[in-house]
Amino acid sequence: MLKQIDLTELKKGDSVDHFLMIRKFEVRSTKTGKDFISLELGDKSFSVSANVWNDVSGFRQLLENGGAGDVVKITGTLDEYNEKPQIKINSIRLAEPPDNISQKDFLAVSQRDPDEMLDELTQRIEKISDNNIKTLLTNIFAGERLEKFMTAPAGKSWHHAYIHGLIEHTLEMIKICDLMCDFHKEMNRDLLIAGAMLHDFGKTEELTYDTAFNYSDKGKLIGHIVICAAMIEEETGKISGFPEELKNLLIHLVLSHQGKLEYASPVVPKTVEAIALYQAD
Repeated sequence: MLKQIDLTELKKGDSVDHFLMIRKFEVRSTKTGKDFISLELGDKSFSVSANVWNDVSGFRQLLENGGAGDVVKITGTLDEYNEKPQIKINSIRLAEPPDNISQKDFLAVSQRDPDEMLDELTQRIEKISDNNIKTLLTNIFAGERLEKFMTAPAGKSWHHAYIHGLIEHTLEMIKICDLMCDFHKEMNRDLLIAGAMLHDFGKTEELTYDTAFNYSDKGKLIGHIVICAAMIEEETGKISGFPEELKNLLIHLVLSHQGKLEYASPVVPKTVEAIALYQAD
């Protein structure tokens, strides 16, 4: 287990002598044409920017062999740039096997207990009264799919960007949608709750999270919305007599949950449940 002071506990002027993960790595040029490396570095608690100039010890090794997802050992000082924290680096090197560093030590993790969240999700599925929907959810939230869902973040950096973030976000969505149904009796509660459970399920394949959070090739080419819609199409086909209309309503919830075409939804919400899901999200 890595033992060092969290970045969030440091203040301006403090010395930095840390192992940190490279979140972003970009080679840039100064006005005089000299290369430097622009980094975003982080631990479990926080991420901070840093520039590695060509006269810094370790610059050449990092330029030739470094990249996003690598762990580096740095020394320097916590400073500010444009009123945001920035590390002024004195030296930097890639982590080596004798350092005994695990990349997982640098991934943020939900503060909620994953077993408790799984119990809550299981109870929510049990409360579904529509047998077709319950069967579909039971089949999807099982095996390797469930393991990925339990582990995945809900995003790369925007929201719930930490291990177990996807299930945490999903449970929050379920609660909001459930409350909406209390006020709007005309909505199909089972349908909306199922939409809340499934709307971001495709992120289990859209994102990679073994080391740094990033997009998979499938995520870049297809995206979580279409990934999930295809999964629903496949899984409903395995359930004898699953109603075509119900399948289409579920897929519509997933396809439209980001609300607008310019927000990457293939279609806009066209049912009251789809509108509610978009607003909840």
